[in-house]
Amino acid sequence: GKIETQAAGAEVDGHRLDTPAFKVTGREKILVDGQPVRRPEATRLWRYHKPSGLVTTNRDPDGRPTIFEQLPKALPRVVTIGRLDLSTEGLLLLTNDGELARALELPGTGLERKYRARAYGRVRQEELDKLRDGIVYEGIEYRSIIATLDRAVGSNSWIDMTLIEGKKREARRALESLGLKVNRLIRVSYGPVEL
Repeated sequence: GKIETQAAGAEVDGHRLDTPAFKVTGREKILVDGQPVRRPEATRLWRYHKPSGLVTTNRDPDGRPTIFEQLPKALPRVVTIGRLDLSTEGLLLLTNDGELARALELPGTGLERKYRARAYGRVRQEELDKLRDGIVYEGIEYRSIIATLDRAVGSNSWIDMTLIEGKKREARRALESLGLKVNRLIRVSYGPVEL
C-alpha cells in the first residue's frame, strides 16, 4: 500500500504539508509546530591574522590557547577553512557556512596557498626547483610546490612558496626534505584572499 509521510506540524504560507519534500524560494512564511523558521544567514567570510602559539581547534585536550578564545565575542559561530598548526601564523579564513568551508578545503579546487618561510640553513634555487616535480618524503607524496629563494640572512633563508594541495605540514616537510629547518612560517594568501 501507499505510505504517507506527514511533516510534523509544518506549514508553508498557511498550508499544512503532507510531504517532507517541498520546494521553497525563501519568501514564504514557514512554521514548524507553530514556530516560525528563520531564513538561513547569508554566507560570510572573514580574514583572521592568526598569531603563532594558537591552535586551530575549538578545544585543545592539552589546554593550549585556541583561536576561538581570541576571536571577538560579537562574531557569530564560525568554522575555519583548513587549519594552521600551532607555530604557523598568517591568513586563516573563517566562515559561517560549513559547506563552503568543506568545498574550499578540497585540493581539487586548485586554490593556491602562498607562504613565506624562514628556514635555518642554506639552499640554492636549483634545489628548490626540484620541488616543482613533486616529492616523496618519509613515505608521503607531495604534489608540485613552487619555491623561490628570496634572500639569505645570516644562517637563515627566506623562501616564498606556493602550494595547491594543502596537506598537513606540507610546506615545512618540503623544506625539511632539502635539509632546511623552518623556524617561521606565514601564510600570506589562500586563493584570491590575501593577508
